[in-house]
Amino acid sequence: MASFQMIAGDPAADAVRRTALRRMRTVAGGLLLLAAAVYVATLGHDGVLGFVNAGAEASMVGAIADWFAVTALFRHPLGLPVPHTALIPRRKDELGKGLEDFVGENFLQEDIIRDRILVARISERVGGWLAQPDNARKVVDEVAEVAAIALGKVRDDHIESLVKDALVPRFREEPISPLLGGLLGEAMRDDLHHGLVDLAVVELHGWLVDNPETVAEVLGERAPWWTPPSVNDRVIARLHKELVRWVGDIRDDPQHRARVALDSMLRQLADDLLEDPGTQERAERLKDRLLEHPAVLSTAISLWDALRRALTSSLRDPAGAVRQRLLTEARAFADRLTTEPALRERLDGLAADAAVFAVSRYGTEVTAVITHTIERWDGKEAADRIELHVGRDLQFIRINGTIVGGLVGVLIHAISVLLH
Repeated sequence: MASFQMIAGDPAADAVRRTALRRMRTVAGGLLLLAAAVYVATLGHDGVLGFVNAGAEASMVGAIADWFAVTALFRHPLGLPVPHTALIPRRKDELGKGLEDFVGENFLQEDIIRDRILVARISERVGGWLAQPDNARKVVDEVAEVAAIALGKVRDDHIESLVKDALVPRFREEPISPLLGGLLGEAMRDDLHHGLVDLAVVELHGWLVDNPETVAEVLGERAPWWTPPSVNDRVIARLHKELVRWVGDIRDDPQHRARVALDSMLRQLADDLLEDPGTQERAERLKDRLLEHPAVLSTAISLWDALRRALTSSLRDPAGAVRQRLLTEARAFADRLTTEPALRERLDGLAADAAVFAVSRYGTEVTAVITHTIERWDGKEAADRIELHVGRDLQFIRINGTIVGGLVGVLIHAISVLLH
C-alpha cells in the first residue's frame, strides 16, 4: 500500500487563503443565482426584457460551464465520475513531471542563470554591506564562533587516529630521500641556507661569550685526570678564547673555509640523497626509526593541543589578534569590492560560473525533487492544497464567464432580432 507524505503549511496563512477563497466562491455563486433569478423573472417577455432574459440565460450557461471547468481540476463535479475530471488528484504525478520539465527547460538554462547572476551585482552588494562596520563585525564574530566550535570538536583521539592511520602509513610508503635531496638542492641553489647559518653562528658566538663558565665546565670534564688543575685552567681558557675567535671569524667572513666546507658537505649530501643507494637506505632507516618512536605521536598531539588552545583563546577574545586580523581583512576586502570594478567583475563571473556548473551538474537532481515530492503527496490533499493557493484567482474565471456569457447572450439575441 502506498505511503503518502502529509503536506506541511502555515496554519495562519492557510486560514487567510481559505477565507479569501470562500469569499470569491460566494461572489461567483451569487452571480450565478442572480442570473438565474433574472432569467426566471423575465422568462417569456419580449422587448428590452427579452434582451435581459437572453443575457441572463447566457450568463447561467457561462457560469455553470466555468464552474464545471474549475471544479473539474480538483474533484468530480457533484461527485459524478465524469471523464477527464478530478485531474489533479488523478494525474498529479504526470503534472509533477510536466512541472519538472518546465522548470528545467525554462529556468535552469545557462544563459538565464548567468544573466541573473550578473544582473544581481552580488559582489557590489556584498561590498556595500560589508563596508558597514557593524556588518563586518557580525561576519567576523560569526566566523570566529564557528571556528572556535569546530576546533573544540576535534579531540586528541582524532589527531591520534589521523597521525597513526593516515600520516604515518603514508610517510612510510613515500621515499624520503628524493624529497630531502630535492629540497636541499633547491635551498643550496637559492642560498637559502646562508640565513640559517648566519643565525646559528651569531647565536653560538653570543652564547660562547656569555657563558665561559659553562664552556670551562664542559671542557674540564673531558680533561685528563692526571693533569694539574692550573694547567687545565690555562688550557681551557685558551681553548675558549680561540673558540670565540674562530666562531667570530666564521660569523664575519662569508667566504670562511668552514662555510665553504659546510656548503660542500651539504651539496654532496643533496647529491647522495638523490643518487647514492647507501645514503638513501640510511635516510629511509632513519625515517622509519623516527616514525616508530612514541614521541612522534605524543609530540603531534601536544603541538595540536597547544595550537588549538592558542587559536581558540584568541578567537573567543573580542580583542584577540585573530579576530582583529579577520576584521582588518574583512574591511580591506570590502574596500576593494567598492573601489575595484575589475575585481567585482571577476568575482561576479566566478559566481556565475559556479552557478552554471552546479546547475549543469546537479540541475536534473534539483528539478527531480519536484516530481519525487509530488509523487509522495496524497492526491486529494494535494488538490485541496493547490486549490487553497490558486483557487481564489480561479474563481475570477467563473465571474468572467458569467459576465462575458451574459454579454454574448445579449449580442446573439440582438442578431436574432435583426434577422427576423
